[in-house]
Amino acid sequence: MRVITGTARGRKLRDLPGLDTRPTTDKVKESIFNIVQFDVEGRKVLDLFAGTGQLGIEALSRGAEKCVFVDQSREAVKVIQENVKTTGFENQSRVAAGDGVSFLTSCREKFGLAFLDPPYASDLLDRALLKMSEIDIMTENGIIVCESALDKIMPTLPGPYEKGRDYRYGRIKLTLYHRRANG
Repeated sequence: MRVITGTARGRKLRDLPGLDTRPTTDKVKESIFNIVQFDVEGRKVLDLFAGTGQLGIEALSRGAEKCVFVDQSREAVKVIQENVKTTGFENQSRVAAGDGVSFLTSCREKFGLAFLDPPYASDLLDRALLKMSEIDIMTENGIIVCESALDKIMPTLPGPYEKGRDYRYGRIKLTLYHRRANG
């Protein structure tokens, strides 16, 4: 697993041992960043259910201003911290240990780009999306990128959030949500 492009291009990232974490494949990661390529630079990023932190690190490598990484696994938090250090993004990163939905409840920041990739068999994706819209955590024109199993039915969120397009990659689905600008 490596950083695809940007200032940390080619840097190897540490993976989590075992089968508890399912890292985003390089093909899907490249597709995500092709989709949001013009919406990364200068944005504050949230990598919720971060695992190894590879999506947030890729965003930082491509010019994101800062990234907050959240994972409840202590081992994942250690790996994220190592990967952030390896890529030289310590000053642009904050790593939080804890439950993603609980983090959202206490979060006082707004983000321009968010990545949500929780375990597919859990209800965490729906819960996180609903909490994000409830507390309006995204900036105007913010984008939420969700990774799920292909057969997952994604919820409709209340305005100003709109469900965007689905992208399919084998048995994986990416769904985008956009926060409309006010007015």
